[in-house]
Amino acid sequence: MRARPALWFSLLLAALPAAAQQDWPQRPVRMLVGFGPGGGTDIVARIVSAPLGEALGQAVVVENRPGAGGTIAAAQTAKAPPDGHTAFMLNNGFAVAAVMQRSLQYDPHGDFQPVSMVATSPLVVLAGPKAGFADLRGLIETAKASPGKLNFASVGVGSTQHFAGELLFQLAGIELLHVPYKGTPAAIVATQTNEAQLLVEVASTVVGQVRGGALRALAVTSRTRFPGLPETPSVAEAGLAGYDVTTWYALVFPARTPAAVVEKANRTLRVVLAREEVRRQLSNAGFVPSEGSSPEALQAHIRSEISRWGGVREKAGIRQE
Repeated sequence: MRARPALWFSLLLAALPAAAQQDWPQRPVRMLVGFGPGGGTDIVARIVSAPLGEALGQAVVVENRPGAGGTIAAAQTAKAPPDGHTAFMLNNGFAVAAVMQRSLQYDPHGDFQPVSMVATSPLVVLAGPKAGFADLRGLIETAKASPGKLNFASVGVGSTQHFAGELLFQLAGIELLHVPYKGTPAAIVATQTNEAQLLVEVASTVVGQVRGGALRALAVTSRTRFPGLPETPSVAEAGLAGYDVTTWYALVFPARTPAAVVEKANRTLRVVLAREEVRRQLSNAGFVPSEGSSPEALQAHIRSEISRWGGVREKAGIRQE
């Protein structure tokens, strides 16, 4: 007895997800990075791309598309075919851009399919050797005694470092004058020479200066201490309960990528992140390796970050671009 055409069609549809998972990837996968070579996002992408490609049986090729705070690469990802052959290694700047830029060329909520968290890294609250305070409590006391008299250096208005500092000041009830610099090196020099009294910067960037004594670490921004600076307390531990800020790095596809492809990518990336060599490389570079996350958990995290930084922006009176 022959099966009816409708039955054959339903059986074909049921087989499609399994086939898509088995066949993907059919060619090299592009992993877009919205920043130049040598930055944190680029380093994370290059550490995981080679073993991920080996596990998938196709090369995963990192392509740097810097510009506009990562939004150029994000827009290219959003417009790419949703077949799993274009991925995007984004960082927390994706959430900051969503609340800072009025005219994004994509929908940060609807144009991407999350895959998994990859790694995190805390920021460090820093002072120069001539700042006049040695810990977070001293910073708060000094700032309260002279509101608006201390300079807070960052790599730019609306940067993650800027937002992390503003959230700290809001919780502590203090006011500092924000002074944006053109890049991390200039902000570090300003802090070392006491042109600025405070700096918040990604841990992987400043660990060497802290260990060498050129900068003083007052606190790390993560909920717990950072293994790379084990003697430095967290902001919460130093007295501001509830403060928890990390830079984070995650992999996404364009929206509408087949669920079977997303599941295979997630599962394979988790295996890669469990490898001792990969975890060692990430740790040595100043990152905290993730064990991976579900796509749903990553989606919730991204939405939460956009909401949080939107609130910080409004309270601090930071103008959108």
